[in-house]
Amino acid sequence: MTTLRLVLGDQLSADLATLQDYHTDDVVLMCEVSDETTYVKHHPKKIAFVLAAMRHFAAELALRGWQLRYVTLTDPANTGSFTGEVSRAVRDLGITHLVVTEPGEYRVRQMIDDWPTRLGITVECRADDRFLCSSDWFKRWARGKKQLRMEYFYRAMRETHGILMEGDRSPSGGAWNYDKENRKPPKRGLTSPKRLQHPRSTILDAVIQMVGPRFAEHFGQLEPFHLAVTREQALRELDDFVSRILPHFGDYQDAMVRGEAFLNHSLLSTYLNAGLLLPLEVCRRAERAYREGQAPLPAVEGFIRQILGWREFVRGIYWLHMPTYGTLNVLQAVRPLPDFYWGAPTHMACMAEAVSHTRMHAYSHHIQRLMVTGNFALLAGLDVKQVQAWYLAVYSDAYEWVEMPNTLGMALFGDGGIVGSKPYAASGKYIKKMSNFCEQCRYDPDETVGELACPFNALYWDFMARHRAQFETNPRVSLVFGTWERMGETRQDGIRQQAALTLERMQRGEL
Repeated sequence: MTTLRLVLGDQLSADLATLQDYHTDDVVLMCEVSDETTYVKHHPKKIAFVLAAMRHFAAELALRGWQLRYVTLTDPANTGSFTGEVSRAVRDLGITHLVVTEPGEYRVRQMIDDWPTRLGITVECRADDRFLCSSDWFKRWARGKKQLRMEYFYRAMRETHGILMEGDRSPSGGAWNYDKENRKPPKRGLTSPKRLQHPRSTILDAVIQMVGPRFAEHFGQLEPFHLAVTREQALRELDDFVSRILPHFGDYQDAMVRGEAFLNHSLLSTYLNAGLLLPLEVCRRAERAYREGQAPLPAVEGFIRQILGWREFVRGIYWLHMPTYGTLNVLQAVRPLPDFYWGAPTHMACMAEAVSHTRMHAYSHHIQRLMVTGNFALLAGLDVKQVQAWYLAVYSDAYEWVEMPNTLGMALFGDGGIVGSKPYAASGKYIKKMSNFCEQCRYDPDETVGELACPFNALYWDFMARHRAQFETNPRVSLVFGTWERMGETRQDGIRQQAALTLERMQRGEL
Protein backbone atom coordinates (compact mmCIF):
# COMPACT_ATOMS: atom_id res chain seq x y z
CA MET A 1 0.00 0.00 0.00
CA THR A 2 1.36 3.43 -0.97
CA THR A 3 1.60 5.90 1.88
CA LEU A 4 1.60 9.63 1.23
CA ARG A 5 4.09 11.43 3.47
CA LEU A 6 3.44 15.16 3.75
CA VAL A 7 6.35 17.44 4.65
CA LEU A 8 5.49 21.03 5.54
CA GLY A 9 7.68 24.04 4.86
CA ASP A 10 8.94 24.31 8.44
CA GLN A 11 9.76 20.60 8.69
CA LEU A 12 12.91 20.43 6.57
CA SER A 13 14.74 17.81 8.63
CA ALA A 14 15.97 14.52 7.23
CA ASP A 15 15.08 12.71 10.46
CA LEU A 16 11.57 14.15 10.61
CA ALA A 17 9.11 11.70 12.16
CA THR A 18 7.15 11.64 8.89
CA LEU A 19 10.15 10.18 7.02
CA GLN A 20 11.59 7.79 9.57
CA ASP A 21 10.02 4.61 8.17
CA TYR A 22 9.86 5.58 4.50
CA HIS A 23 9.28 2.65 2.14
CA THR A 24 10.22 2.58 -1.52
CA ASP A 25 6.54 2.46 -2.51
CA ASP A 26 5.74 5.65 -0.58
CA VAL A 27 5.46 9.16 -1.99
CA VAL A 28 6.68 12.32 -0.27
CA LEU A 29 4.43 15.31 -0.89
CA MET A 30 5.76 18.85 -0.63
CA CYS A 31 3.69 21.78 -1.84
CA GLU A 32 4.11 25.52 -2.09
CA VAL A 33 0.63 26.96 -1.63
CA SER A 34 -0.53 30.55 -1.90
CA ASP A 35 -2.67 30.31 1.25
CA GLU A 36 0.49 29.99 3.34
CA THR A 37 2.12 33.06 1.82
CA THR A 38 -0.87 35.37 2.20
CA TYR A 39 -2.95 34.43 5.28
CA VAL A 40 -0.75 37.19 6.61
CA LYS A 41 1.35 39.08 4.08
CA HIS A 42 4.70 37.52 4.91
CA HIS A 43 7.95 39.37 4.37
CA PRO A 44 9.27 38.56 0.85
CA LYS A 45 12.57 37.47 2.37
CA LYS A 46 10.78 34.88 4.52
CA ILE A 47 8.79 33.60 1.55
CA ALA A 48 11.95 33.28 -0.54
CA PHE A 49 13.79 31.55 2.31
CA VAL A 50 11.07 28.96 2.91
CA LEU A 51 10.54 28.18 -0.78
CA ALA A 52 14.26 27.95 -1.57
CA ALA A 53 14.89 25.77 1.50
CA MET A 54 11.96 23.52 0.53
CA ARG A 55 13.27 23.08 -3.00
CA HIS A 56 16.77 22.29 -1.81
CA PHE A 57 15.41 19.78 0.70
CA ALA A 58 13.30 18.15 -2.02
CA ALA A 59 16.38 17.90 -4.23
CA GLU A 60 18.21 16.09 -1.42
CA LEU A 61 15.37 13.58 -1.10
CA ALA A 62 15.35 13.06 -4.85
CA LEU A 63 19.08 12.26 -4.76
CA ARG A 64 18.24 9.45 -2.34
CA GLY A 65 15.96 8.01 -4.96
CA TRP A 66 12.80 8.73 -2.99
CA GLN A 67 9.52 9.19 -4.82
CA LEU A 68 8.61 12.85 -4.62
CA ARG A 69 5.56 14.85 -5.60
CA TYR A 70 6.60 18.51 -5.46
CA VAL A 71 4.09 21.23 -6.36
CA THR A 72 5.52 24.69 -7.07
CA LEU A 73 3.70 27.92 -6.38
CA THR A 74 3.42 28.66 -10.11
CA ASP A 75 2.13 25.22 -11.14
CA PRO A 76 -1.10 25.87 -13.11
CA ALA A 77 -2.75 22.91 -11.37
CA ASN A 78 -1.87 24.18 -7.87
CA THR A 79 -5.06 24.55 -5.82
CA GLY A 80 -3.45 27.04 -3.43
CA SER A 81 -4.09 25.17 -0.16
CA PHE A 82 -2.77 22.19 1.79
CA THR A 83 -6.20 20.55 1.71
CA GLY A 84 -6.50 21.03 -2.03
CA GLU A 85 -3.06 19.58 -2.75
CA VAL A 86 -3.49 16.61 -0.44
CA SER A 87 -6.88 15.95 -2.04
CA ARG A 88 -5.36 16.13 -5.52
CA ALA A 89 -2.57 13.73 -4.56
CA VAL A 90 -5.03 11.30 -2.96
CA ARG A 91 -7.10 11.29 -6.12
CA ASP A 92 -4.16 11.04 -8.56
CA LEU A 93 -2.23 8.37 -6.64
CA GLY A 94 -5.05 6.36 -5.08
CA ILE A 95 -3.84 7.11 -1.56
CA THR A 96 -5.69 5.73 1.45
CA HIS A 97 -3.11 6.50 4.18
CA LEU A 98 -1.27 9.74 4.96
CA VAL A 99 1.55 10.37 7.46
CA VAL A 100 2.39 13.85 8.68
CA THR A 101 4.24 15.35 11.63
CA GLU A 102 2.21 17.64 13.87
CA PRO A 103 2.30 21.18 12.47
CA GLY A 104 3.43 24.32 14.26
CA GLU A 105 0.14 26.17 13.92
CA TYR A 106 -3.27 25.29 15.33
CA ARG A 107 -5.13 26.30 12.16
CA VAL A 108 -3.09 23.75 10.16
CA ARG A 109 -3.76 21.07 12.78
CA GLN A 110 -7.48 21.75 12.31
CA MET A 111 -7.08 21.16 8.56
CA ILE A 112 -5.27 17.88 9.16
CA ASP A 113 -7.87 16.69 11.66
CA ASP A 114 -10.56 17.29 9.03
CA TRP A 115 -8.90 15.22 6.30
CA PRO A 116 -10.07 11.72 7.34
CA THR A 117 -13.72 12.78 7.01
CA ARG A 118 -13.30 15.13 4.07
CA LEU A 119 -10.92 12.97 1.99
CA GLY A 120 -11.86 9.48 3.13
CA ILE A 121 -8.33 8.50 4.19
CA THR A 122 -6.59 7.53 7.41
CA VAL A 123 -4.26 10.19 8.77
CA GLU A 124 -1.38 9.45 11.13
CA CYS A 125 -0.24 12.69 12.78
CA ARG A 126 3.04 12.02 14.56
CA ALA A 127 4.63 13.97 17.42
CA ASP A 128 7.37 16.38 16.38
CA ASP A 129 10.34 14.86 18.16
CA ARG A 130 12.69 17.57 16.90
CA PHE A 131 11.57 19.57 19.94
CA LEU A 132 13.15 18.69 23.28
CA CYS A 133 9.86 18.85 25.15
CA SER A 134 6.79 17.08 23.83
CA SER A 135 3.35 18.59 24.34
CA ASP A 136 2.48 15.68 26.62
CA TRP A 137 5.62 16.18 28.74
CA PHE A 138 4.81 19.87 29.10
CA LYS A 139 1.24 19.09 30.17
CA ARG A 140 2.54 16.73 32.85
CA TRP A 141 5.03 19.33 34.07
CA ALA A 142 2.33 22.03 34.15
CA ARG A 143 -0.28 19.93 35.93
CA GLY A 144 -1.19 21.30 39.38
CA LYS A 145 0.93 24.46 39.11
CA LYS A 146 -0.81 27.77 39.80
CA GLN A 147 1.70 29.64 37.66
CA LEU A 148 4.01 28.40 34.93
CA ARG A 149 7.38 30.10 34.99
CA MET A 150 10.04 29.58 32.40
CA GLU A 151 12.91 29.60 34.89
CA TYR A 152 11.72 26.42 36.62
CA PHE A 153 10.83 24.76 33.34
CA TYR A 154 14.32 25.60 32.08
CA ARG A 155 15.93 23.98 35.09
CA ALA A 156 13.89 20.83 34.53
CA MET A 157 14.99 20.78 30.89
CA ARG A 158 18.65 21.22 31.86
CA GLU A 159 18.37 18.25 34.21
CA THR A 160 16.41 16.11 31.75
CA HIS A 161 18.86 16.61 28.88
CA GLY A 162 22.04 16.95 30.96
CA ILE A 163 23.04 20.28 29.44
CA LEU A 164 25.40 22.52 31.42
CA MET A 165 25.15 20.08 34.32
CA GLU A 166 27.92 18.60 36.42
CA GLY A 167 28.35 15.05 37.72
CA ASP A 168 26.81 15.88 41.08
CA ARG A 169 23.65 17.12 39.28
CA SER A 170 24.51 20.73 40.04
CA PRO A 171 24.42 23.44 37.35
CA SER A 172 27.72 24.36 35.74
CA GLY A 173 29.35 27.24 37.58
CA GLY A 174 27.07 26.78 40.57
CA ALA A 175 24.18 28.91 39.27
CA TRP A 176 21.28 28.23 36.93
CA ASN A 177 21.07 31.68 35.43
CA TYR A 178 23.66 34.34 34.57
CA ASP A 179 21.24 36.87 33.15
CA LYS A 180 22.48 39.69 35.39
CA GLU A 181 25.87 39.48 33.67
CA ASN A 182 24.27 39.82 30.22
CA ARG A 183 22.60 43.23 30.49
CA LYS A 184 25.33 45.76 29.74
CA PRO A 185 24.36 48.92 27.85
CA PRO A 186 26.19 49.38 24.56
CA LYS A 187 29.73 50.71 24.73
CA ARG A 188 30.82 53.42 22.34
CA GLY A 189 31.74 51.95 18.96
CA LEU A 190 29.92 48.63 19.43
CA THR A 191 29.31 47.12 15.98
CA SER A 192 28.11 43.88 14.43
CA PRO A 193 30.73 41.34 13.35
CA LYS A 194 30.80 40.55 9.65
CA ARG A 195 28.46 37.69 8.78
CA LEU A 196 28.74 34.80 6.35
CA GLN A 197 27.62 35.15 2.77
CA HIS A 198 26.58 31.98 0.98
CA PRO A 199 26.93 31.31 -2.74
CA ARG A 200 23.66 31.72 -4.61
CA SER A 201 22.33 28.52 -6.11
CA THR A 202 20.27 28.33 -9.28
CA ILE A 203 17.36 27.22 -7.08
CA LEU A 204 17.61 30.36 -4.95
CA ASP A 205 17.99 32.60 -7.99
CA ALA A 206 14.83 31.16 -9.52
CA VAL A 207 12.89 31.60 -6.29
CA ILE A 208 13.98 35.22 -5.90
CA GLN A 209 13.06 36.00 -9.50
CA MET A 210 9.59 34.58 -8.85
CA VAL A 211 9.03 36.05 -5.37
CA GLY A 212 10.11 39.60 -6.24
CA PRO A 213 7.27 40.57 -8.59
CA ARG A 214 4.68 38.22 -7.12
CA PHE A 215 4.92 39.67 -3.60
CA ALA A 216 6.03 43.19 -4.40
CA GLU A 217 3.21 44.70 -2.33
CA HIS A 218 4.29 42.86 0.83
CA PHE A 219 6.24 44.78 3.48
CA GLY A 220 10.00 44.20 3.32
CA GLN A 221 13.04 44.14 1.07
CA LEU A 222 13.86 40.93 -0.76
CA GLU A 223 17.40 41.96 -1.65
CA PRO A 224 20.09 41.73 -0.51
CA PHE A 225 19.46 38.09 0.42
CA HIS A 226 22.03 36.40 2.67
CA LEU A 227 20.04 33.71 4.48
CA ALA A 228 21.22 30.09 4.45
CA VAL A 229 18.83 27.86 2.50
CA THR A 230 20.34 24.40 3.01
CA ARG A 231 21.28 22.37 6.07
CA GLU A 232 24.94 22.52 5.05
CA GLN A 233 24.80 26.32 4.98
CA ALA A 234 22.89 26.44 8.27
CA LEU A 235 25.56 24.27 9.92
CA ARG A 236 28.18 26.71 8.68
CA GLU A 237 26.18 29.51 10.32
CA LEU A 238 26.12 27.56 13.58
CA ASP A 239 29.86 26.86 13.54
CA ASP A 240 30.68 30.45 12.65
CA PHE A 241 28.51 31.83 15.45
CA VAL A 242 29.85 29.49 18.13
CA SER A 243 33.52 29.84 17.19
CA ARG A 244 33.63 33.56 16.41
CA ILE A 245 30.64 35.41 17.90
CA LEU A 246 29.29 33.46 20.91
CA PRO A 247 32.21 34.50 23.16
CA HIS A 248 30.99 38.10 22.85
CA PHE A 249 27.25 37.39 22.87
CA GLY A 250 26.50 37.63 26.56
CA ASP A 251 27.70 41.07 27.56
CA TYR A 252 25.60 43.07 25.13
CA GLN A 253 22.72 40.77 24.26
CA ASP A 254 20.23 43.40 25.51
CA ALA A 255 21.97 46.34 23.83
CA MET A 256 20.60 48.24 20.83
CA VAL A 257 22.78 50.28 18.45
CA ARG A 258 21.80 52.55 15.60
CA GLY A 259 22.56 51.01 12.21
CA GLU A 260 23.44 47.61 13.73
CA ALA A 261 20.66 45.08 13.31
CA PHE A 262 22.58 41.98 14.38
CA LEU A 263 25.31 42.83 16.93
CA ASN A 264 26.38 39.51 18.48
CA HIS A 265 23.09 37.65 18.13
CA SER A 266 23.14 34.23 16.52
CA LEU A 267 20.59 34.68 13.66
CA LEU A 268 19.92 30.92 14.00
CA SER A 269 16.23 31.04 14.93
CA THR A 270 15.15 31.12 11.28
CA TYR A 271 16.99 27.86 10.64
CA LEU A 272 15.86 26.23 13.88
CA ASN A 273 12.21 27.04 13.24
CA ALA A 274 12.32 25.68 9.70
CA GLY A 275 14.10 22.47 10.67
CA LEU A 276 17.49 23.08 9.04
CA LEU A 277 19.05 23.00 12.50
CA LEU A 278 17.94 20.98 15.52
CA PRO A 279 17.80 22.49 19.02
CA LEU A 280 19.75 19.72 20.73
CA GLU A 281 22.68 19.93 18.32
CA VAL A 282 22.78 23.71 18.72
CA CYS A 283 22.79 23.49 22.52
CA ARG A 284 25.43 20.76 22.53
CA ARG A 285 27.64 22.76 20.18
CA ALA A 286 27.46 25.81 22.45
CA GLU A 287 28.05 23.72 25.56
CA ARG A 288 31.15 22.22 23.98
CA ALA A 289 32.52 25.71 23.40
CA TYR A 290 32.22 26.35 27.15
CA ARG A 291 33.73 22.98 28.12
CA GLU A 292 36.70 23.59 25.81
CA GLY A 293 37.29 27.11 27.10
CA GLN A 294 36.24 28.82 23.88
CA ALA A 295 33.35 30.86 25.30
CA PRO A 296 32.50 32.16 28.81
CA LEU A 297 29.73 30.51 30.80
CA PRO A 298 27.41 33.57 31.03
CA ALA A 299 27.34 33.89 27.24
CA VAL A 300 26.81 30.16 26.70
CA GLU A 301 24.18 29.82 29.40
CA GLY A 302 22.27 32.87 28.13
CA PHE A 303 22.28 31.50 24.59
CA ILE A 304 21.23 27.99 25.62
CA ARG A 305 18.47 29.43 27.82
CA GLN A 306 16.89 31.05 24.77
CA ILE A 307 16.64 27.66 23.03
CA LEU A 308 16.36 24.98 25.71
CA GLY A 309 14.32 27.21 27.98
CA TRP A 310 12.35 29.95 26.27
CA ARG A 311 11.77 28.35 22.84
CA GLU A 312 10.51 25.09 24.30
CA PHE A 313 8.49 26.89 26.99
CA VAL A 314 6.50 29.08 24.61
CA ARG A 315 5.71 26.10 22.41
CA GLY A 316 4.43 24.25 25.45
CA ILE A 317 2.26 27.24 26.42
CA TYR A 318 0.85 27.49 22.90
CA TRP A 319 -0.33 23.89 22.64
CA LEU A 320 -1.44 23.75 26.29
CA HIS A 321 -3.82 26.71 25.92
CA MET A 322 -4.93 26.72 22.30
CA PRO A 323 -7.42 27.46 20.87
CA THR A 324 -8.67 29.74 23.67
CA TYR A 325 -5.22 31.33 24.03
CA GLY A 326 -5.61 33.08 20.70
CA THR A 327 -8.81 34.80 21.85
CA LEU A 328 -7.34 36.45 24.96
CA ASN A 329 -7.13 40.22 25.36
CA VAL A 330 -7.30 40.84 29.11
CA LEU A 331 -6.19 44.49 28.87
CA GLN A 332 -8.82 45.21 26.21
CA ALA A 333 -6.26 46.64 23.78
CA VAL A 334 -8.11 47.63 20.60
CA ARG A 335 -6.42 50.69 19.03
CA PRO A 336 -5.51 50.24 15.35
CA LEU A 337 -1.89 49.57 14.48
CA PRO A 338 -0.29 52.85 13.35
CA ASP A 339 1.28 53.11 9.92
CA PHE A 340 4.82 53.54 11.23
CA TYR A 341 4.88 49.81 11.97
CA TRP A 342 4.74 49.42 8.20
CA GLY A 343 7.49 51.95 7.55
CA ALA A 344 5.60 55.25 7.51
CA PRO A 345 7.69 58.17 8.82
CA THR A 346 7.96 58.69 12.57
CA HIS A 347 10.07 61.02 14.68
CA MET A 348 10.68 58.22 17.21
CA ALA A 349 14.22 57.14 16.39
CA CYS A 350 13.94 53.82 18.24
CA MET A 351 10.79 52.82 16.40
CA ALA A 352 12.14 53.92 13.02
CA GLU A 353 15.34 51.96 13.67
CA ALA A 354 13.60 48.73 14.71
CA VAL A 355 11.18 48.87 11.77
CA SER A 356 13.98 49.62 9.31
CA HIS A 357 15.92 46.56 10.53
CA THR A 358 12.78 44.52 10.11
CA ARG A 359 12.12 45.85 6.61
CA MET A 360 15.67 45.20 5.45
CA HIS A 361 16.41 41.87 7.10
CA ALA A 362 13.09 40.26 8.18
CA TYR A 363 14.89 40.33 11.51
CA SER A 364 15.12 42.42 14.65
CA HIS A 365 16.72 41.05 17.79
CA HIS A 366 14.67 40.15 20.85
CA ILE A 367 15.14 43.37 22.84
CA GLN A 368 13.99 45.53 19.94
CA ARG A 369 10.97 43.26 19.48
CA LEU A 370 10.12 43.30 23.19
CA MET A 371 11.17 46.73 24.42
CA VAL A 372 10.62 48.93 21.36
CA THR A 373 7.91 47.67 19.01
CA GLY A 374 6.31 45.45 21.65
CA ASN A 375 6.62 47.96 24.49
CA PHE A 376 5.02 50.73 22.43
CA ALA A 377 2.16 48.44 21.43
CA LEU A 378 1.60 47.55 25.09
CA LEU A 379 1.65 51.13 26.34
CA ALA A 380 -0.52 52.47 23.52
CA GLY A 381 -3.07 49.66 23.85
CA LEU A 382 -2.73 48.55 20.24
CA ASP A 383 -5.10 45.84 19.05
CA VAL A 384 -3.60 42.49 20.07
CA LYS A 385 -4.80 40.75 16.92
CA GLN A 386 -3.25 43.36 14.65
CA VAL A 387 0.01 43.34 16.59
CA GLN A 388 0.24 39.55 16.44
CA ALA A 389 -0.46 39.58 12.70
CA TRP A 390 2.32 42.13 12.25
CA TYR A 391 4.91 40.06 14.12
CA LEU A 392 3.85 36.94 12.24
CA ALA A 393 4.15 38.72 8.89
CA VAL A 394 7.44 40.55 9.18
CA TYR A 395 9.97 38.10 10.67
CA SER A 396 11.63 35.17 8.92
CA ASP A 397 11.57 33.07 12.10
CA ALA A 398 7.88 33.66 12.89
CA TYR A 399 5.42 30.78 13.12
CA GLU A 400 2.34 31.00 15.27
CA TRP A 401 3.52 28.58 17.97
CA VAL A 402 6.45 30.89 18.76
CA GLU A 403 5.01 34.24 17.71
CA MET A 404 1.73 34.17 19.63
CA PRO A 405 3.03 33.49 23.18
CA ASN A 406 5.93 35.90 22.65
CA THR A 407 3.66 38.67 21.36
CA LEU A 408 0.35 38.17 23.16
CA GLY A 409 1.94 36.93 26.38
CA MET A 410 5.40 38.43 26.77
CA ALA A 411 5.13 41.74 24.90
CA LEU A 412 1.45 42.65 25.35
CA PHE A 413 0.52 40.89 28.63
CA GLY A 414 -2.69 40.11 26.77
CA ASP A 415 -2.86 36.65 28.36
CA GLY A 416 -3.02 38.11 31.86
CA GLY A 417 0.22 36.55 33.07
CA ILE A 418 0.24 33.04 31.62
CA VAL A 419 3.65 33.63 30.01
CA GLY A 420 5.16 36.49 32.01
CA SER A 421 5.03 37.41 35.67
CA LYS A 422 4.68 41.12 34.91
CA PRO A 423 3.97 43.47 32.01
CA TYR A 424 7.22 44.42 30.25
CA ALA A 425 6.32 48.10 30.31
CA ALA A 426 9.12 50.65 30.26
CA SER A 427 9.56 54.35 29.69
CA GLY A 428 11.99 56.02 27.33
CA LYS A 429 14.64 55.94 30.04
CA TYR A 430 15.11 52.21 29.47
CA ILE A 431 15.66 52.78 25.75
CA LYS A 432 18.11 55.59 26.54
CA LYS A 433 20.05 53.29 28.87
CA MET A 434 20.21 50.30 26.55
CA SER A 435 20.72 52.04 23.19
CA ASN A 436 22.16 55.04 21.41
CA PHE A 437 18.88 55.66 19.59
CA CYS A 438 17.95 58.67 21.70
CA GLU A 439 21.08 60.62 20.73
CA GLN A 440 19.59 61.56 17.36
CA CYS A 441 15.90 61.51 18.26
CA ARG A 442 13.56 64.49 18.13
CA TYR A 443 12.17 63.50 21.51
CA ASP A 444 13.86 63.80 24.89
CA PRO A 445 13.79 60.61 27.01
CA ASP A 446 14.23 62.71 30.17
CA GLU A 447 11.03 64.68 29.57
CA THR A 448 7.52 63.37 30.22
CA VAL A 449 5.40 66.42 29.38
CA GLY A 450 5.85 68.91 26.56
CA GLU A 451 6.20 69.10 22.79
CA LEU A 452 9.52 67.24 22.74
CA ALA A 453 8.81 64.76 25.54
CA CYS A 454 9.50 61.11 24.69
CA PRO A 455 6.16 59.46 23.80
CA PHE A 456 7.06 56.38 25.82
CA ASN A 457 7.16 58.34 29.09
CA ALA A 458 3.61 59.67 29.38
CA LEU A 459 2.25 56.49 27.79
CA TYR A 460 4.08 54.43 30.43
CA TRP A 461 2.57 56.27 33.39
CA ASP A 462 -0.85 56.43 31.78
CA PHE A 463 -0.73 52.67 31.12
CA MET A 464 0.21 51.86 34.70
CA ALA A 465 -2.45 54.19 36.09
CA ARG A 466 -5.18 52.77 33.82
CA HIS A 467 -4.37 49.22 34.88
CA ARG A 468 -3.57 49.92 38.51
CA ALA A 469 -6.24 47.59 39.86
CA GLN A 470 -4.64 44.69 38.02
CA PHE A 471 -0.99 45.45 38.75
CA GLU A 472 -0.69 47.12 42.15
CA THR A 473 -0.67 43.77 43.98
CA ASN A 474 2.06 42.43 41.68
CA PRO A 475 5.28 42.54 43.74
CA ARG A 476 7.40 43.06 40.61
CA VAL A 477 5.71 46.37 39.72
CA SER A 478 3.88 47.53 42.86
CA LEU A 479 6.52 50.11 43.82
CA VAL A 480 5.66 52.06 40.65
CA PHE A 481 2.38 53.19 42.17
CA GLY A 482 4.09 54.78 45.16
CA THR A 483 6.04 56.96 42.73
CA TRP A 484 2.81 57.77 40.88
CA GLU A 485 1.10 58.88 44.09
CA ARG A 486 4.00 61.13 45.07
CA MET A 487 3.63 63.03 41.82
CA GLY A 488 0.40 64.65 42.98
CA GLU A 489 -2.83 65.29 41.10
CA THR A 490 -1.58 68.23 39.04
CA ARG A 491 1.38 66.28 37.68
CA GLN A 492 -0.78 63.20 37.11
CA ASP A 493 -3.35 65.19 35.14
CA GLY A 494 -0.61 66.67 32.99
CA ILE A 495 0.77 63.23 32.21
CA ARG A 496 -2.68 61.90 31.32
CA GLN A 497 -3.25 64.84 28.98
CA GLN A 498 0.17 64.28 27.40
CA ALA A 499 -0.64 60.59 26.87
CA ALA A 500 -3.99 61.45 25.25
CA LEU A 501 -2.29 63.98 22.95
CA THR A 502 0.36 61.37 22.06
CA LEU A 503 -2.31 58.86 21.04
CA GLU A 504 -4.14 61.49 18.98
CA ARG A 505 -0.93 62.37 17.16
CA MET A 506 -0.26 58.68 16.62
CA GLN A 507 -3.66 58.22 14.99
CA ARG A 508 -3.08 61.27 12.77
CA GLY A 509 0.32 59.98 11.66
CA GLU A 510 2.15 62.87 13.32
CA LEU A 511 4.18 60.99 15.94
